[in-house]
Amino acid sequence: MRTRRTTRRSTARRTRLLAAAIGLGVAAVATAPSATAAAPRAYGAAELSRVSDAVLRTDVDGIAWHADDRTGRVVVTADSTVSPADVAALRKAAGADAGAIRIERTPGVIAPLGSAGDAIYGNGYRCSLGFNVLSGGTYHFLTAGHCGDVVGTWYADSGQRTLIGPTVKSSFPGNDYALVRYDNTSLGHPGGFTPADAYVGQSVKRTGSTTGTHSGTVTALNVTVRYSGSGTVRGMIQTNVCAEPGDSGGPLYDGSLALGITSGGSGDCRRGGTTFYQPVPEALSAYRATMY
Repeated sequence: MRTRRTTRRSTARRTRLLAAAIGLGVAAVATAPSATAAAPRAYGAAELSRVSDAVLRTDVDGIAWHADDRTGRVVVTADSTVSPADVAALRKAAGADAGAIRIERTPGVIAPLGSAGDAIYGNGYRCSLGFNVLSGGTYHFLTAGHCGDVVGTWYADSGQRTLIGPTVKSSFPGNDYALVRYDNTSLGHPGGFTPADAYVGQSVKRTGSTTGTHSGTVTALNVTVRYSGSGTVRGMIQTNVCAEPGDSGGPLYDGSLALGITSGGSGDCRRGGTTFYQPVPEALSAYRATMY
């Protein structure tokens, strides 16, 4: 009798273990990815171009976007003002290619970084001097176009007693660069930079009149930015360097290489953010200017 009971208990135990093993096996099979699951679709250059154009045609502000050929996606950086309805509008505009859009969030509001304060002043605004250049044999400097659009004459002090000179030319939106002439011969205008094209992954620094010098990395090129209430600019450099209002017009550089002019961004230098820069070579070409 003892032997039979032992056998029955042993058989029951094996049955429970087998059932447990079968249960684990079923669970494992149920959660494993299918060997035949389709890989995410990679969109081609023509499709990415169509999607970029579709995003441009929307009226959603506070976004920046570029085609990432490596991942086959149009990467849209959206600030805090972009609602779920706005995101839906972007995807709707892309139609059948909506899957090509990848949304990335950035804190704050994507906007030009002009302000009132110190560095270069005029008409109640403060911006930052970018790079010194020669144009027509005369000393000038580059700054942001959205600064040049609102200031006709620049001064070196907030009381507007020390003249620098006039905004000679300015372009914004579309681009974001301006040319200011030195009319005050007592002011220095040192050089030492060489224009260069930025590349993704490049370590860079940015200097501005509000926050001083900060460093980071180039994250994208040929970016289109639609600033909140301020227009659209194209062909921009995108970085993860922080900036704040008043830093507009300041230089983006790598050592002695002049890369960009600070245009706008979101966030701040406490939380971090995303910033955008007008490439220097385009501005130099537009104004037939040279660095020295």
